[in-house]
Amino acid sequence: MSVSSLESWVFNFPGFPVGVTDEPVDSSTHLVTHLLKEQFNISDLAKKFLTSSVMTVFIPTTYTLVFIISVPLNSIAIVIFVLRIQPKKPSAIYIFNLAVADLLFVLLLPFKMSYHFNSNNWVYGPVMCRVVISALYCNMYCSVLLMMCISVDRFLGVVYPINSLTWRNQQKALVVCSVTWLLAVAGVMPILLSEQVAYIRDLDITTCHDVLDINKLQGYYLYFFPIFSCLFFFLPLIITTFCYVRIIKALRNSKKFKVKNSKKTQAVFMAIVVLAVFIVCFAPTNVILLVHYLQFTHSHDDTSYAAYLISVCIGSVSCCLDPLIYYLGSCQYRKQVATVLSCQASPEFQSTQCENTKTTKLDTFKGGMAKQYNNLNFAKSENVSPL
Repeated sequence: MSVSSLESWVFNFPGFPVGVTDEPVDSSTHLVTHLLKEQFNISDLAKKFLTSSVMTVFIPTTYTLVFIISVPLNSIAIVIFVLRIQPKKPSAIYIFNLAVADLLFVLLLPFKMSYHFNSNNWVYGPVMCRVVISALYCNMYCSVLLMMCISVDRFLGVVYPINSLTWRNQQKALVVCSVTWLLAVAGVMPILLSEQVAYIRDLDITTCHDVLDINKLQGYYLYFFPIFSCLFFFLPLIITTFCYVRIIKALRNSKKFKVKNSKKTQAVFMAIVVLAVFIVCFAPTNVILLVHYLQFTHSHDDTSYAAYLISVCIGSVSCCLDPLIYYLGSCQYRKQVATVLSCQASPEFQSTQCENTKTTKLDTFKGGMAKQYNNLNFAKSENVSPL
């Protein structure tokens, strides 16, 4: 089966096929191996952008910084959630899965960094290209869905603290996260099963995901990807915005919340931060994607895809900002971070405060039911759930 016979479900620079070349792949082996590559001509604007410093310096440098910062932050968050946070509350389960999605995303960035630093020449083979691109999309949209789940969980906890108790439990949170991952994987399966590489003969490079047949771009992509974007971003955006607006409104209108004013301010700030990260990091990417496809109904425009690549790069910064969500959004996580830092700050604490933390676990368990009962009574009278 030739490359031209395979379907692709991504949008990119439009390529105009000019034929097939028989190019040697591995001259170091004794076996004669060849790969059929479909050749493409692209516009002068696309060539200029592919060879520009934006593509070969700015984008890979940004990915490098995101990788360096995000890997340790998300790794620490995962370790703390797995080893130190008990019990596993629904909010902790959602945030743990978000940390996993972010970590998987940044662990794949070295392939993108190498690709862009190497003048946008993919050297890892067509199969690896499909795997990397589909995994990047999967983790990105899984993060979007998980952030939506976090917003819904907090909305129920704040606006309906009593009525939502039957829904906000560990088992249902695990089911929701499993469904979220399955939806994200199913959504990118067309990318995984289609060809993503294209040989640009004028530049003598093999692109990954950036150039595809113009005929395919003006075909079913016009329907598939806008629908995909609406389901995996614009619908979650509407739900997330609604939830956080209602959370802020409920907190501001809670007249009896004066004693806990610091927690009220923190909760409002948290809602604003999460909503801002969601919109700033993901909205430009998906808005440009939608505009790009609408343009194809009349004519193709390389400028929109160039803007899309930059917005995806900037949006990856969310992997560094999400640890703020872990810290501000989980009371359990804040306590564990404080405990770890206090134990490591001074050796004396290891025999005093850290030991006291271990010995008081039984007391905490014994008083857990009474504390939960008091919290529910407080939430019912205040119509506000403690975060």
